Amino acid sequence: MSKKIVLVGSLDTKEKEFLYVKEIIEESGVETLLINTGVYESSSVGDIPNENVANAGGSTIDELRQKNDRGYAVSVMTNGIASIVKKLVEDDQVAGVFGMGGTAGTTVGAAAMRSVPVGIPKLIVSTVASGNTRPYVGEKDIMMMYSIVDIAGINSLSARILRNAANALSGMVIGNSVAIVDGGKPMIGATMFGVTTPCVNQTREILEQNGFDVLVFHATGAGGDAMENLINDGFIKGVVDITTTELADGLVGGIFSSGENRLEIAGMKGIPQVVSVGALDMVNFGPPETVPEKFKGRKFYQHNPTTTLMRTTVEENFILGETLARKLNKSTSPTVLVFPKGGVSLLDKSGQPFEGIEERQALYNGIKQNLKPHITLLEVEEDINSTRVASLIANQLLELLSTKIGGVKNATH
Repeated sequence: MSKKIVLVGSLDTKEKEFLYVKEIIEESGVETLLINTGVYESSSVGDIPNENVANAGGSTIDELRQKNDRGYAVSVMTNGIASIVKKLVEDDQVAGVFGMGGTAGTTVGAAAMRSVPVGIPKLIVSTVASGNTRPYVGEKDIMMMYSIVDIAGINSLSARILRNAANALSGMVIGNSVAIVDGGKPMIGATMFGVTTPCVNQTREILEQNGFDVLVFHATGAGGDAMENLINDGFIKGVVDITTTELADGLVGGIFSSGENRLEIAGMKGIPQVVSVGALDMVNFGPPETVPEKFKGRKFYQHNPTTTLMRTTVEENFILGETLARKLNKSTSPTVLVFPKGGVSLLDKSGQPFEGIEERQALYNGIKQNLKPHITLLEVEEDINSTRVASLIANQLLELLSTKIGGVKNATH
């Protein structure tokens, strides 16, 4: 079977809209596969009927209709569609995925898309696309288009939006049919913030000069999780996790917290990694008025009109060091931790707003008192953005990649 665009749709409520999109996509010369995720009857059953989806989700359509529980039905169909689409991907049948709906339709469609590897086009037209999209997008390259009006019939406005969406997805699929030249370079994952950019850029340049393709992830919670996801999927062969700031947001309650498995996947998968403590001096919030009242009196820095940074305390830094050590201790891969004693960001060094000698010492103590001997600890006098630190990080990873050694003793440089 040739690859097709998979349309994930609740045909009991949006049959007309999905058939409209299906027609537009097929006019472009791309084949489609329509999967019905609706619970109740419709005149079109789809190429894969709802009974199949319900069965894959651990139930039956009859049971869902008898229960008449919307939340339960969404849960079953979400699990079912993810399972079916994952199998279609494994069988190399998926060229792209399309979905549309309100909260329920977006939840089901996004679940299907999250089961599809990065690089395969994914587009969902949604009434909630202008709000917080992270619960739907997760760490995948899902494109969300705001529907403007509710998806309820074809009118002069909705027809234009749906046509744009259909043509956009078709264009991506057709564009993907053109062979992409793959240089075959091993991929390295790196984490960066604006306040660690000099270090990451210098590290990246050294690694690229040595034949590696460096993927830089913005450490905004979703960014760190995206890197972990790609490590888990086998894309990334080495890691320079320079900016571990997401741990601070997770501890204190900032907006850039990451998942529970942050800093653990590389170690679990046996991927060589060099880790540092970049931007653990800060917790991230939105505009000043969004900072919780309980933090009144803390030290802040206005990074830009939409980003407020709060300095982490001595107590928080000790816990962060302890947490970082605990996570790295689980590692079965060659792992090096680089500690820049001169500062962990552009804001945390001599004369800068977040300079914190006591805070850095507490961070170091939390690490030193908890890090197990099989993790290498390298201490450097300079700050994290110095050329020496960047060179050390890059060269340590190159050494780990070339030798795949572990279990070396802690060292001081």
